[in-house]
Amino acid sequence: MQQLSPAEQALLAPIDGAPMLEQVLAWSAINTGTRNLAGLAAQAQVLADAFAALPGAMTLQAPAPVETVAADGSVGQIGHGAHLLLQVRPHAPRRYLLTGHMDTVFPLDDPFQATTWLDDQTLNGPGVADMKGGITVMLAALLAFERSPVAGQVGYDVLINSDEETGSLSSAPLIAQVAAGKATALTYEPSALPDGTLAGARAGSGNYSAVITGRSAHAGRNPDDGRNAIVAAADLALRLKGLHRPGLSVNPARIDGGSANNVVPEKAVLRWNIRPATTDDAQGFAQALGLAVAEVEHVHDVTIHVHGGISRPPKPLTPPALALFNLVRDCGAALGQSIAWKDTGGVCDGNNIAVLGVPVVDTMGVRGGSIHSPAEFLIVPSLAERAALSALVLHRLSGGE
Repeated sequence: MQQLSPAEQALLAPIDGAPMLEQVLAWSAINTGTRNLAGLAAQAQVLADAFAALPGAMTLQAPAPVETVAADGSVGQIGHGAHLLLQVRPHAPRRYLLTGHMDTVFPLDDPFQATTWLDDQTLNGPGVADMKGGITVMLAALLAFERSPVAGQVGYDVLINSDEETGSLSSAPLIAQVAAGKATALTYEPSALPDGTLAGARAGSGNYSAVITGRSAHAGRNPDDGRNAIVAAADLALRLKGLHRPGLSVNPARIDGGSANNVVPEKAVLRWNIRPATTDDAQGFAQALGLAVAEVEHVHDVTIHVHGGISRPPKPLTPPALALFNLVRDCGAALGQSIAWKDTGGVCDGNNIAVLGVPVVDTMGVRGGSIHSPAEFLIVPSLAERAALSALVLHRLSGGE
């Protein structure tokens, strides 16, 4: 373990949790549910003002088009907010990527809108951990890193997207573009556990919608002339659930369709999620899905159109990624922070980055917990703790002591 040098102590000394807390309180007061485009636009401007303290060029990137399937089976597009991109020293020979997201899971009409102190070190509120606290950590770490004598030798991109909580569908092309060629990436999701444990390997994730079209008929006069789309959807759901096994979670989640009880339903929409542990698991599911669809079409005399797919590839813990985790652990030890990691079935933008061969630690944000619920909390001392951890990691990655 390499202890802090005097230069490193001087580098980290100005990190102050008090202004970081003020940012979290102000930012969490802005509702940024993924579908609240006005709130996301307001948050993007606030973040642009805050990150303007760093050198580099700031832009708002337009979201990519995203397809959506309505309950009636019609296919359209859904709007998303813009994504914030800061590029610092773009021509440096060694560059990093730091990512975060400004959206939360709490829509504009959600009752969970305000922060509450649970005790003198624990703050409850929407997005305080996931991940407005994480964005605060990222900014403080970069401001500290810019004081390092080695900072000028490297560059980095900061990407804060507006749609991570719904799968990053409108930002995935941008993530792939900015991640390409990076030496390392850090993502500021909250720690996997309140004690600061990091997320190691991650399963992948895919979301699907199957539009099933049968034939309408009267349930009393000529029911056998109909082709029941809901029955076909149920059959497909059971076949998909039959694919569930260790290494491949398959969760049929919802069926929409039907009308009056005396009408054979002509249309249904089945939605499901999968979590493949490996690329082989994902490929195996794709083959099995094709067979299941063909069988259901044949048995029920319906047509099925499948939309969606895997948006988060599996993220294995590769040797380069393990080396980065070890560096983070050693930096934590130098700071008196015990850092461990564990595999998880959860997904995030770290999945999208890792598939490009870029080593990433994607839980560099605050310590907290109960995310995606009204019990979400931030352990406030972790703001300064995790900012110091990231600043030291960046310093040592760049050739510091």
